[in-house]
Amino acid sequence: MVSPASILVYVGLDAVGDGLIKLPFIRALRQAFPAARITWMAGKGHTVYADTLAPVVSGLIDEVLDEAGLGSKVAELLRRPLPDRSFDLIIDTQRRLLTTLILKRIRHGRFISASGNFRLSDARPGPGWSKPPAMVAQLMTLVELASGKPAEASAPLPRQPETEAEAERLLPSGPAYVGLAPGAGGKYKCWPLERFIELGRRITNRGAVPVILLGPAETEWRDEITTALPQALFPLQQIAGVTPMLTIALARRMRAAVANDSGTGHMLAAADITLISLFGPTPPEKFAPSTARLHLLRAQDFGTAAMEAIPVQAVEAVLSPLL
Repeated sequence: MVSPASILVYVGLDAVGDGLIKLPFIRALRQAFPAARITWMAGKGHTVYADTLAPVVSGLIDEVLDEAGLGSKVAELLRRPLPDRSFDLIIDTQRRLLTTLILKRIRHGRFISASGNFRLSDARPGPGWSKPPAMVAQLMTLVELASGKPAEASAPLPRQPETEAEAERLLPSGPAYVGLAPGAGGKYKCWPLERFIELGRRITNRGAVPVILLGPAETEWRDEITTALPQALFPLQQIAGVTPMLTIALARRMRAAVANDSGTGHMLAAADITLISLFGPTPPEKFAPSTARLHLLRAQDFGTAAMEAIPVQAVEAVLSPLL
């Protein structure tokens, strides 16, 4: 199979959560095609790869076509989209048939799409394949069809020297750091704060330093945590203008981390560290971060779907060998 020199990836749009979840797909695509020029097109809205997450995908994506206004109208079938462009490979990440037909009008060599059960795709899964529940796993299937080999999300994320230096200032070399991210988009997804605090005590007793990662909606927890864990560090509260790049850089300096089903959890996963991911009401098979060193703990395995069902001892048992 000839390796493509140019690749177009089509998405509808990417909010921040989408962008974080798709990072393993982008890393796998770059790993599969290291020399290709990759263009990311958001046809129906805005992609955070054009601004908020642009530094995170620098070198992984070469070009972003933001809010392209392509893929929604039947009339688009009567003309050739992107008339001055052609691509060796187009990867269609959505499943709406009309949009897929419009994309096929773009000049291309090969076309990969799950739309219509892969009927419009130049490659399709073999017999017995079933659609995986996780979006990132579905995207990995597209990489495998395009490359003809297993997808590996191993292409490194970029590093900014100034961001790495700031992370080192906030978490100097020496101690063993363990990240604790107690927040999430909904309180029903949060392991009780007192459990995180108790885990922090046990981490401290083992000679490690708890690093508390609080988002803007969780800063009110800082006083309670500080009172219970005076040794804990709060690096995200030490500076203005926190970015995903800094959170990932901080995570690289940690021995391991514990997080709920949250955006912070996906940032920690992007750092390729050991991540203990806590799930309850939300299905991990759909939303769990994609990383090689993931330890998943489900509340259901301890009796109920409520997050408080997960005991501190279960989390500590995973952490202990790392400390």
